[in-house]
Amino acid sequence: MARQEFKFVGRSVHRVDGIEKVTGKAKFTGDLKIPGMLYGRILRSSYPHAGISSIDSSRAEALPGVAAVLTAADIGELDPYYNGRPVIAIRKVRYVGEPVAAVAAEDQETAEEALSLINVRYEELPAAVGLDAALAKGAPLIHENLKDNICGHEHVEKGNIEQGFAESDEIFEETFTFPMVYHYAMEPHSVIAEFNDEGIAVWSSAQHPFQVRGDIAKLFGLHPTKVRMVIPFLGGGFGSKSYTKFEPLVVALARKARRPVRICNSVTESMLTVRRHGARVRLKTGVKSDGTLMAREAEIHLDTGGYADNGPAVAIRAATRVLGPYRIPHIKTDAYAVYTNSGSAGSFRAIGAPQTIFACESQMDMIAAKLGIDPAELRLKNFLKKGEELRPKLRGMDANLASSMKKLVAASRWKRRSKKKGAAIGLGCGATNAGATPISVAMVRLQPDGTLTVFAGSTEMGQGVRTVLSQIIADELSLPLEAIQIGGTDTKVTPYDASTGSSRSTTLMGTAVLRAARDLKNQLLKIGAEAFRAKPGQIGLAEGAMICGEM
Repeated sequence: MARQEFKFVGRSVHRVDGIEKVTGKAKFTGDLKIPGMLYGRILRSSYPHAGISSIDSSRAEALPGVAAVLTAADIGELDPYYNGRPVIAIRKVRYVGEPVAAVAAEDQETAEEALSLINVRYEELPAAVGLDAALAKGAPLIHENLKDNICGHEHVEKGNIEQGFAESDEIFEETFTFPMVYHYAMEPHSVIAEFNDEGIAVWSSAQHPFQVRGDIAKLFGLHPTKVRMVIPFLGGGFGSKSYTKFEPLVVALARKARRPVRICNSVTESMLTVRRHGARVRLKTGVKSDGTLMAREAEIHLDTGGYADNGPAVAIRAATRVLGPYRIPHIKTDAYAVYTNSGSAGSFRAIGAPQTIFACESQMDMIAAKLGIDPAELRLKNFLKKGEELRPKLRGMDANLASSMKKLVAASRWKRRSKKKGAAIGLGCGATNAGATPISVAMVRLQPDGTLTVFAGSTEMGQGVRTVLSQIIADELSLPLEAIQIGGTDTKVTPYDASTGSSRSTTLMGTAVLRAARDLKNQLLKIGAEAFRAKPGQIGLAEGAMICGEM
């Protein structure tokens, strides 16, 4: 079978949204203005851990230009929790920067002034900032209804760890630490919300609009069809805009104000909104003198912050990713997500991976140095082969790791360059299982004028997904890129997509778009066969035209 030649896929093309972005025509949430829109600001806690004795917002409410002040007293009839966190602080705060009150006013300056007029009385509580403090005996409980500060635990075991160490010639044990990191997307988090009798409309810098829609619907007791999420361009995400952030707070503020409200974080506020998990990884590995890995024991603690968010999911991934892509007969790993009095952590480019792969690969280099083995050879010796199982209940390895490594070693001139003293070259390997729900739905519609409209829920945040999807469609339907129109997500009309993350858009949404384009193509060929009174196999598409006969 002849290999299909592509005109667009696999080739460098101009981004379909490039001109919009370089000319400033592209609109981000912070650029939008909804009729009647108010400007919001959030009053944040200055304490890491404190009870809220009282909130007096009367002076702020009396300030001319202020439309509404939101506190926990305004959401008493709701079930106000999502992803383990409240819409706004209820009775206590658990980190510096936690929202305590919010103001909606006619302009940004009035909203800022109103914040200064809100009087919050706190009762400071002992704080557990960082892993050591949160795990210490008798540590303050971040959530008083729990017995400790653990919010998630994942255990992985295979073989007999004690036997593995007993059979090892050398045992290496080190503790590695990994800091909190902020994503620093160019665009801080931004949300506009409108609440009226018809339902809720939200414009947001959200990577997962359908998940956010579900959280908002549940919080406010509405069917998801009554919540509309509109996603314009995003100025970067990297996981920082995954899941629901402060969209429910803005909805609640708009509900009280009875007018649309926009809140745009500063960079500082976004740093308090989400970050990567800090981590401590104790890693113990047993090896034979020839470098064969025999046993690995890992204890991982992840600084999740004041609320769970997706901390338990990060712990689940970390417990596996610390193993690397290696054949280890005896393993025992425990990963813990830990509550601390700091801002909540979330997704950041392969959850649980950088923290644990850093530890795993650093130790592999230590092992190689001690045994006098080339680091690349040590890894090649221990790579899983295709089909081999990394851990129980996980599908076998689906890649030829050794082949890829050999190509990398040759192309990078590793053996020569790595021997130079102080050479700026290193080697690291990792394996990861897919982390996202494999559900994406797409729709393509051919208009009478020959243009094609694409409805796909993947969020464009600078990674080029609109261009990639356009390339796939253009090749399948033999259309010019200019004929394809693809916009942002609007859950009122866009089919469901589970999320934009975990490197899933090209593979999953790309597959959905391809299947939709093929379905359209088959319909066109059938129509063409009827029109030309020919067999479908005699009909083809070329450069936006339908042709009967030789092409």
